[in-house]
Amino acid sequence: MSGPSSILPGQRLRARGADSNASGRFEATARVAFDDGWDLAEEDRLVETEVRQERPRSALTFNRSPDLPFDRSINPYRGCEHGCIYCYARPSHAFLNLSPGLDFETRLIARPGIAEVLDRELRRPAYKVAPIAIGTNTDPYQPVERDLGIMREVLRVLAAFRHPVWITTRGTTIERDIDLIAPMAAQGLAAVSISVTTLDADLARRMEPRAPAPRRRLQIIRRLAEAGVPVRIQVSPLIPALTDHELESVMQAGRDAGARFANSIPLRLPLEVAGLFRDWLEATFPDRASRVMGRVRELHGGRDYDPEFGTRMRGQGLWADLIHRRAELARRRLGLDEGLPALRCDLFQPPARTGDQLTLF
Repeated sequence: MSGPSSILPGQRLRARGADSNASGRFEATARVAFDDGWDLAEEDRLVETEVRQERPRSALTFNRSPDLPFDRSINPYRGCEHGCIYCYARPSHAFLNLSPGLDFETRLIARPGIAEVLDRELRRPAYKVAPIAIGTNTDPYQPVERDLGIMREVLRVLAAFRHPVWITTRGTTIERDIDLIAPMAAQGLAAVSISVTTLDADLARRMEPRAPAPRRRLQIIRRLAEAGVPVRIQVSPLIPALTDHELESVMQAGRDAGARFANSIPLRLPLEVAGLFRDWLEATFPDRASRVMGRVRELHGGRDYDPEFGTRMRGQGLWADLIHRRAELARRRLGLDEGLPALRCDLFQPPARTGDQLTLF
């Protein structure tokens, strides 16, 4: 089990991925909900999304992972209301002394002002341009973005600097920003990955309770592709004995919608995610839970997760090799095996600011 819950008596969940709220791994104490009989009876209260604000001190986060095709990223938000039960970003909420469980999807941190910080960082004389990835931790187009527009502000800065960016999302609000993304794509500065885990709307609703339905995500691909934006369909995570049989059909649907590239990554369950996913699996699919987890452990050397570079994103063993081969054959058959577009870095140019002295040459 994932640990004791801190969901209070009378609290009611609707369209949430996690049903527990165990303390994060850095907290010295654990919170356990307990009814001592002294509280007055109250009506059930729906657990609502709470958004706090953080003043960002930096915009760019750098990494040295050999498994990733980028070395820098931007996170406009911490936590994600989509509530995907398998999300590998859940453990990051523990650094805020919040639970990777229900807190991750209900207690969000928005970072207004991050665009201004990014502007300053990109102007530093020592800055060397390389593609920025957005959406690799939490989704920049989760529902709260509709009202706050933080991602749009970031895109405005990147467009002004002519800076390359790769966006990963499953949120419909990206359609609002096609007016910014399409001109950047026309210059070779932008590309988008849309995550589609399954075509089964009921399964998607259970796994990703507040994310758009699969059919709607395919519409996002179509709209981006029609605007000239290079789109990759990302069949990730691929869950053994639950969604792996859909690998080829999801890629086909993505290609039919206009995707030009495709990839797939097997399920990863780092730290607290393992317990949350096991609990969800036992409650939702008790008939196949042991089979799913058995195959997951086969992928990761007998453990729920193997964090080693080189194998964590691909898995190991016969099943991993089979999935890799299936994906390779499907990409080739569907014409999705072309390499990802190399985003241009040679156009980067900090825009002039009010008061800057202009050169004559």
